[in-house]
Amino acid sequence: MADLFPAHWRHPEFRQGARDMLGITLGISAWGLVTGVAMVKSGLSAGMALFMSLVVFAGSSQLASLPLLASGAPLWVLWATSFCVNLRFVIFSTQWRHYLAPLPRGQRLWMAYFAADLNYVAFLKRFPDMKPDPERQVPYFWGGVAINWFAWQVPAVAGIFLADRIPTNWGLGFAGVLALLGLSYSLLGNRNTWVSAAVAACAAVAAYGLPLRLNILVAIAAAVAAGLMMERWAPATDARGGRAA
Repeated sequence: MADLFPAHWRHPEFRQGARDMLGITLGISAWGLVTGVAMVKSGLSAGMALFMSLVVFAGSSQLASLPLLASGAPLWVLWATSFCVNLRFVIFSTQWRHYLAPLPRGQRLWMAYFAADLNYVAFLKRFPDMKPDPERQVPYFWGGVAINWFAWQVPAVAGIFLADRIPTNWGLGFAGVLALLGLSYSLLGNRNTWVSAAVAACAAVAAYGLPLRLNILVAIAAAVAAGLMMERWAPATDARGGRAA
């Protein structure tokens, strides 16, 4: 395990990754706090909620599974829901593979536990060319993780132990959504990305009635398809009229 644990904190990219995540920690922390409260108020003991927060580390699937746990739904329904909600990470990982494929498998598996939506968005913004550069990219990944993991877990643990004092109607979870939207907006740099984002939004709303939150997967698939078609038939151009990277 010592060989897998990152030792990059002195690298400038580690500090850059941490700085890039600092601006959105408020939204992450609010989301983690609400998730911690929700776990306890759904009927989990403090010990089980703490175990779930540390082991699962996936806010969307945790929130999706809590009503099922509270209602006594069959285990296969719980697994299917969590699986569908987290299918977006399959697409995230296909993008990360362009950068991290040269690394040893054990190191990639260790990094996969810490992978999160906002880390993914910040990483692509920092390295948009999809070329492996482990000397810079790995420290940057861990710099973002160092902020993101603690920004989630500390408020989540606080929510678990202070659940009786924090009302669920505060609506703090929406702060996490706003943080993700704000960071995603910064990636919309040309016509193709705007079209893909618009397609994703429309698909998510149109498929909202699907069970197991499959509208998330539908939105991602629609955005990827739109992006690929735009790149083939209407390549993005830079300010000088040439094809953008």
